Amino acid sequence: MRTVLLDDVALSVRDQGSGPPVVLVHGFPELAYSWRHVQPALADAGFRVLAPDMRGYGGSSCPAEPAAYGIEALTGDLVGLLDAHGYRRAVLVGHDWGATVVWQLALLHPDRVAGVCALSVPFTPRARRPPLEIWRERLADRFFYIRHFQDEGVADAELAKDPERTMRLVLGGLTVEALLGPDDGRVYLDRLRETDLPSWFAEADLAHYAEPFARTGFTGPLNWYRAIDRNWAATPHLAGARVTAPCLFVAGTDDPALVVMPHAGQERHLDDLRGTVLLPGAGHWIQQERPAEVTEAILGFLRSLGPWWT
Repeated sequence: MRTVLLDDVALSVRDQGSGPPVVLVHGFPELAYSWRHVQPALADAGFRVLAPDMRGYGGSSCPAEPAAYGIEALTGDLVGLLDAHGYRRAVLVGHDWGATVVWQLALLHPDRVAGVCALSVPFTPRARRPPLEIWRERLADRFFYIRHFQDEGVADAELAKDPERTMRLVLGGLTVEALLGPDDGRVYLDRLRETDLPSWFAEADLAHYAEPFARTGFTGPLNWYRAIDRNWAATPHLAGARVTAPCLFVAGTDDPALVVMPHAGQERHLDDLRGTVLLPGAGHWIQQERPAEVTEAILGFLRSLGPWWT
């Protein structure tokens, strides 16, 4: 890990390999550490692989206010990361919230993106109205995790009370009901399954996650959700926008996120979708659960691009 200083934040970055640049962007609530299996495999295949702790996470800067986590800031951090290393373009690989960021980067800064590989979260076009307004109407009698995350201080305290338990539940017991379910008074963590750690996630991995969140809390990550309507208001020019860069979508067939955000139909907004890879039986945390298959899919996509680094 090393620190890269940008205009208004510092990013802690795992830097490995040499060759054409690939940037790995984690989601909620993870770290660059989530790419611990994929990153060295891509580096061994001949790529310079940069994996930052994103703004609000781990060793990177954690601004306090939600306004600091708008999509222009999050995508700007990735542009700044490329600039800091002298790269004109890179292939961006994003998981969960990281997928949303790299999709938006391809719209806001298409000249900096040689390709997009999105894991778990498909492309979603700009809504006609503020998203939170839509969800309040359509899900008025339902629990919806994004709405639950909106009140400052509430989910922050819930998740930060015991970071080790939080990460054990989130990474080991994520269900559809934790994301979207009956409004029966239970909060987010209460909806996650109490279970043993999955076979792909060791106690040492859990400790690696719990320590940074014990230090930083979860307000930074939650602020990404609190900026959703700000993002909508800031991007009217993206109405009807299409992703022109080559792209790949990878997900697990058992991913609860696909129930909330189905991938069917995203191809209507993508000019060059080169494939959809669905891993049978895999859940949401696929780069940790099925790293060999995820790496294989990414490498196949990278090789399909030709000499994009020139």
